Amino acid sequence: MREECGVVGVVKYGDESHPVPAALQMYYAMYALQHRGQESSGITVYDGKEAHSIKGMGLVPEVYKKNDLLGLKGKVGIGHVRYSTTGDSRIENCQPFIVKYKSGSVAIAHNGNLINGPELRKKLETEGHIFVASSDTEVIAHLLVKELLKYDSVVAISNVMKQLNGSYSLTILIDDVLIAVRDPFGFKPLCIGTIDSGYVVASESVAIDTLNGELLRDVKPGELVMFLDGDIESHQLFHEVNSAHCVFEYIYFARPDSIIDGRLVYKVRERIGERLAKDYPVDADMVSPVPDSGITSAIGYARESNIDYEESLMKNRYIGRTFILPGQAMRETAVRLKMNTIAENIKDKSIILIDDSVVRGTTSRRIIDMIKKAGAREVHARIGSPPIVAPCYLGIDMASRDELIAAHKTTKGVEAVINADSLGYLSIEGLVDSIGFDRDDLCIGCLTGAYPVDIPGEKMCNRRQLKIHEFQ
Repeated sequence: MREECGVVGVVKYGDESHPVPAALQMYYAMYALQHRGQESSGITVYDGKEAHSIKGMGLVPEVYKKNDLLGLKGKVGIGHVRYSTTGDSRIENCQPFIVKYKSGSVAIAHNGNLINGPELRKKLETEGHIFVASSDTEVIAHLLVKELLKYDSVVAISNVMKQLNGSYSLTILIDDVLIAVRDPFGFKPLCIGTIDSGYVVASESVAIDTLNGELLRDVKPGELVMFLDGDIESHQLFHEVNSAHCVFEYIYFARPDSIIDGRLVYKVRERIGERLAKDYPVDADMVSPVPDSGITSAIGYARESNIDYEESLMKNRYIGRTFILPGQAMRETAVRLKMNTIAENIKDKSIILIDDSVVRGTTSRRIIDMIKKAGAREVHARIGSPPIVAPCYLGIDMASRDELIAAHKTTKGVEAVINADSLGYLSIEGLVDSIGFDRDDLCIGCLTGAYPVDIPGEKMCNRRQLKIHEFQ
C-alpha cells in the first residue's frame, strides 16, 4: 500500500504584518503531512487580487525556497501533498488545481478518489471543457466553476456533491474565501483548528499541532465549512445515519499522534496490539515491530503479554525512492537499504514480529528471511489488520485482487509463503473494537469485498439513502 494525499488550508485575519505568513504556515503544515504523499506538493495563496501558486515534484523541502514562500503574499491559501491514486505522477497533476472564470478563480486540493470520475470527465469534455491533467481533482474544479456561473458557492458546491460518487476531503479557495468540504460518508479525515490570528484546516490534527494551534473539531461527513470575516459558517449539506471512515487511517496511514474523528491513533494501535496478544498468544523471548507502523501495536502486545519489547529491525528514515535493478540480489539490497537487522538482539531468540498488514506477502517474506538469517530461532508474525481480500477504490493505492495474497490463500497458506513459524491476523471484530466505532460507521470494503458506495462489478453493503439538504 502507498500513502494517500494530504490537504491543508490557512486563513489569517487582521493586518498584513503577521509574524508567520500564511504561505509559510502552510509549508510547515504540509511538512507535518508529508507521510501522506511524497510525489509532489503545491501551495496556492490569494493576494487580494488573484491566486498565485508554487508547485513541484518531490518532497516539501525540495519544492520550496524560503524567499519564494515569503514572496507569496496573502492571508488565505490552500496546500497539498500528493501520492497519486488517480492520474500519472507528473507536474501537470500537482495540486492545488486552479481554474479561472469570468467572476474570479477557484483552487482545489483533494484527498480521495472518485468512482465516477472518468464518466464525469467524458461528459465535461463533450460540453467543451478542456483538461490539462489526468487527475479527478480537475473534474471537481470544472464542475464547480460550471455551477458557480449560476449559483452562490454553497448551492454550487452542494450541486457538485450530488454528482460525485467516491471519497473526497477538499480544501477550496474561491477568490479569498477558504472552504472545507467532506464527502457524505466521511471516508477521508479532515479537521479544523485555531491558530494565531486565524484558522487552519488539515487532513490530520498533527498539522495543527505543528502550527502551535488548537484542534477544534472534525469536519462532519457531508458538511461544508466556510471561513468568513473571522467566523466559521457551517452548512450540513448531506445527512447520513452511518459514516464510513477508512479503517486504514487507524491501522497505517495516519501519524500515531493524530486525532482522527475523536480517536487518538496511538491509542487505537495500542489496543490493536493488546487484542492480538489476547487472541494469538505465543511463548516467545521478545516482541518486536516492523518499523514504523508496527511500533505502537508492538508496545500494546508486549504490555498485554508481559513479554519484553525489543527492536530487531532498524529503519533508514532518510531513504527516498530507490533505483532497483532486476535480480534477486538487488532486491535484497534494496530491502536492507530501507531496513537492517540488529543481530545481537535476534540471535537464538523466538520473536513475535508485529506488522500493520500483509498485502502481496513479498515484503513480509523478505523481512522474516532477514531476521532468520540473522540468527532468530523462530519468527511468529502478528498482523494489526484483518486479511486484505479486496482492492480499495476510495483513495488507497492498493494491489489488485489478483495480487492480494489473502484473497487466494488461507492463513496457513500465507504463513507458508511468508516463512513465518505462525501467523495471526487481527479479526474484523477486534479491529472494530480497537477503533471504537460501530462496524456500520467504518469502511471495511477491502476486508470484506462489500463497499458502502456503488462500485461497478462489486458488492455493496446495506446503506441507507443519503438525505440531501435542498436549497431554494
